[in-house]
This record gives sequence, C-alpha cells and structure tokens, in this order.
Amino acid sequence: MSSQKRKQVILGAYLGGVNHHTAWWDPQAGSQIEFDSFEHTARTAERGKFDFFFLAEGLALRERAGQIFDQDIIGRPDTFTVLASLAAVTEHLGLAGTINATFNEPYELARQFATLDQLSGGRAAWNVVTSFDAFTGQNFRRGGYLDRAQRYERAEETVALVRELWDSWRSDDIVADKASGRFLARPDAGEFAFHGSHFDVNGRFTVPRSPQGRPVILQAGVSPQGRDFAAGNADAIFSPYGQLPEAADFYRDIKARAVAAGRDPGDIKILPSASFVLGTSEADAIEKYREIRDQQVTGQTALVLLEQIWNLDLSKYDPEGPLPDIAPDPEAPPIIQGRAFIHQDRFATVAKLRAVAESKKLNLREVVIDQFERGPIVGTPQQVAEKIDSFVSNDGSDGFILGSHLVPTGLDEFVDDVVPLLQDRGVLRSDYEGTTLRDNLGLPIPVQREHVTAR
Repeated sequence: MSSQKRKQVILGAYLGGVNHHTAWWDPQAGSQIEFDSFEHTARTAERGKFDFFFLAEGLALRERAGQIFDQDIIGRPDTFTVLASLAAVTEHLGLAGTINATFNEPYELARQFATLDQLSGGRAAWNVVTSFDAFTGQNFRRGGYLDRAQRYERAEETVALVRELWDSWRSDDIVADKASGRFLARPDAGEFAFHGSHFDVNGRFTVPRSPQGRPVILQAGVSPQGRDFAAGNADAIFSPYGQLPEAADFYRDIKARAVAAGRDPGDIKILPSASFVLGTSEADAIEKYREIRDQQVTGQTALVLLEQIWNLDLSKYDPEGPLPDIAPDPEAPPIIQGRAFIHQDRFATVAKLRAVAESKKLNLREVVIDQFERGPIVGTPQQVAEKIDSFVSNDGSDGFILGSHLVPTGLDEFVDDVVPLLQDRGVLRSDYEGTTLRDNLGLPIPVQREHVTAR
C-alpha cells in the first residue's frame, strides 16, 4: 500500500424521527422520543468513532388534507434540549442540530449554540434551514411566511449576525487584575452592532468564545441560490446525491463555488445521507433489503409521497397500478403540509417519474420505491466498506450521514461489522485525535472578525 494517507471518510449518525424510512412497527423498534433512544444512538456512534450525531427538526405536525399524519402523534421534541442532554453522556462526538433561520431570532440562536458549544467542549454544529410556507410559519409570525427570495436574504443576515455575535468575545477579553486578584472583562467584551435590512440590533453578547472558535455550520442547498448560499457560508453541505456520476458533478460544483467565494475547497465538506442493509452474503443482504423496503413503502405511503408532487388527492388510484394519468396542480392549496418540498418543477418531476415507470416497467408503488430511497448501501460488511471507501475516494462525497430503519439499535451492526473494516483500510480513525468537532472534520478554527460598530 502507498505511504500516502488515504482520503478519510467522515461519518455522521442520523436519527430523524418517525417517517417512511423508519420501521417504527418492528417489534425490535424503540421509542422515537425517550432519551434512551437518543443516548444509545449517540453512544454507539461515538464507539464507532463517528464525527457527529445529527438531529433533524420539525416545527409543526405534518398534515394531509387537514388531518395529522399518524406518524407524528409521538411528537417532535426540541433539538437543543436533546443535544444538551447528549453532551453529558458523550466526550468526542459532534452534536449537530437543525434549527430554522426564518422563525428564530439571531441573538437567541447564537446564544443557544454558543452555550451548547461551551457545555460540550466545542462540539456543536448548526444545520441552517429556511422555510417559506405559511403552514409552519403560523406558529411563529402573523402572516405566516416570507417570500422565497426574502428567506435567503434573512438567512444570509442571520448567519452573518450570529457569527458576529460568536466573534464578539475574544480570547483575551478576560484578564487577570493583579491588584485585586480578580478576573475582569475588557470594556468592549461581547459588544456588537448590526444594521441590515432584516435586523437592526446592538448590545452585549452573553457567552464567551467557543473552544472551537465558532460552532460548525451545516447547510443543504440544491437550487443555484441555495448552492451559492451554502458554498459561501457552510462548513459542510448535505448532498441529495447518492449515486455517481451526478454526486461527483455536485461535489465539483460546490467546491468550485466555494473557490469563487474566496474559500479553500477543502474547508467545505460534502455529505449525502444514506441507509444500509448488511447480510451474510450479497444475496442475503439484497433479500433483507427488499423485505424492509416493501414494508416501509406501503400503498398509502406511496400515494402520500406522490400527492406532495401532484398536489392532488390521489387516494382513488391503485398503488399497484400505473401512475396517475392527470397533470399536477401547483395552484391548488397544498394537500400535504409540513413536509419539505425539494422538487423545483412539479411537471418535470412527473415527467421523470413517468419515464422511469415506462423504462423499468414499474407500477405506482414500485416507482416510489425506486425514486424516493435514501441511498441504501446494501451488501456484506466487506462490500459496504468497499462501496463507502470507493464513493468517497472518487469524490462522490467526503463521507456519509448514516441512518438505520431500526431505532435505536440499527446502527450497532454497522459499528460492529463495518467500522473495523474501514479502519483496516486506513480511511477511518481508530481513535479521536482532537477534542472539538472542527478537529474531527479537519476544519480550521475560523479567523476571528474585528469588532464591528456599524453596518
């Protein structure tokens, strides 16, 4: 083997709550909200030398035609509370949370993440998301929403202001006074002022600078505007692509946009989400995967996922029959509320689904299975390790955020059976070398900005 160090694989552990990827009905499945489930997953990830634990966020209970999804009756817990609790039972694992930039104030966001970073010794990360729908917004603001363009403007200002708050304390702002024997703060410690189109604030920040400089910023962006925002602001980006060559195209595009924004391409990491199914042989793994997949995507689930695209009631269609023969209706009131809509063009998406159905001879439910999967990696432990290593080494990504269909014990077999093989390949650490999340990810500590008194 060459003496040159292999490209390292970044691993995140994902626990996203009940959805069609989760086998909540399995007898081995545990609670989606009890602390034991979060703790088990986080401890398992740390045992496997993962970089971070990731939580998604849900600010509203999802609905279909005004009725709450039965999957949401367990509730959707607060991200900060869960991550702060996990800081007490882990030592090295990063703690990443999805928090909405549209419906939260920058001062509160900065203070909460800075506190989590202090409590965890520099292991916090913020996944920045935006929202434009009135359904979610009605919990937060009169009128319910921001225009799509304005939400990115607000997000840009939010991130800039949050960073300014994180930078408002310096390492030398607390000094020892020899005469009194006390520690004192410099007069301008924590002072900030920000004047923009969305925020006009000034004051003094309450939390000293983080052990890792600033919490890590994560973001997902697919549209050109979203890609530019992520490439200019994020330390890591969630990629929607789990297959080459489109994943490599996205990888190159984001790295190029980062360079155009004046950044080092190595200072931004690309991470798709993925699930996995392990077997004693390839045939065994494929059979397990098919059983899980068929149970996850019921006929009702398939129709609901397509209703989000068609924006119509499709309950009269047979899931085992052909795709709906009608056009989508983007002008109708949304039939599905509270789910992130990632399809930029409904008509183009429907055309793609019909082309897939025709070329592969698939019925409605089979098309959904084929097109809505979260990049499953299927095979023996050796094959899964090879697929992960190959994908990363060929610049499809810098790593993966892994989730299991079984909560909370599904990650155990990956850590037991695949992690040692990745370590043998020299692409995954055998132990943590640093103490912060930036150390884990190989990211530099940000240069601290100068105090700003006006903008």
